[in-house]
Amino acid sequence: MQKAQSSNEITEWINYFVRTILTAQTEAEELIDFTLKKTRFFAKFKPLLNERQLKVIQRMLEEGPKGFAGGMNAGKYGSIAKVSKATATRDLQDLLKMGAIVLFGEAGGRSTKYQVQL
Repeated sequence: MQKAQSSNEITEWINYFVRTILTAQTEAEELIDFTLKKTRFFAKFKPLLNERQLKVIQRMLEEGPKGFAGGMNAGKYGSIAKVSKATATRDLQDLLKMGAIVLFGEAGGRSTKYQVQL
């Protein structure tokens, strides 16, 4: 920008400005798409969710389009919902069965992780 101010050559500044606008537009489109998917998700699943499940799903979706870091597991679920690991596992299995969440990465035992199915 300083270079553009000291001469009549503004090509680099125009290129920078266009890249910035395109990046902002892409991010806005991603956020709009995410918001629409979230709205459809809650329209479909909210009546089926118990209070704990709703709280955890909302927390997962707070992370935005990039998703919940590392996926959800029974330990994280228990911490968020303030329940035992057994209750967390049951709730996660119910969510999986209804199609609200899907397996994330490798499944099996303690390493089983989930993400919201938008």
